[in-house]
Amino acid sequence: MASSNPIDPLFCPTETALGMIGGKWKGMILWCICRKTMRFNELHRMVPAISQRMLTKQLRELEENGIIERHVYAQVPPKVEYSLSPQGQRLRPILDQLEEWSREFLIERQTRG
Repeated sequence: MASSNPIDPLFCPTETALGMIGGKWKGMILWCICRKTMRFNELHRMVPAISQRMLTKQLRELEENGIIERHVYAQVPPKVEYSLSPQGQRLRPILDQLEEWSREFLIERQTRG
């Protein structure tokens, strides 16, 4: 029998995951980084509507949550690359399934209306 107590979003695993990868830009950033290791400017070209400040913020949050890794190379000018961390690699099949579900949803929606 289901409990009548409301679910506390702070203790909901799905809400935790969506909080880490959700939002306006993180999905697009992860979609890019899932395909290959990328540099900041390369990411910015792939997601041109995002400001540099917001891209930096989103990358930092993904890094703080252990989903991506930031690799800094000691050279002039500095070279920085972003890739999926081992934790991010574990997330990849889920993101792939989410992409597949979304494509099917959009096709079904388009054929209905």
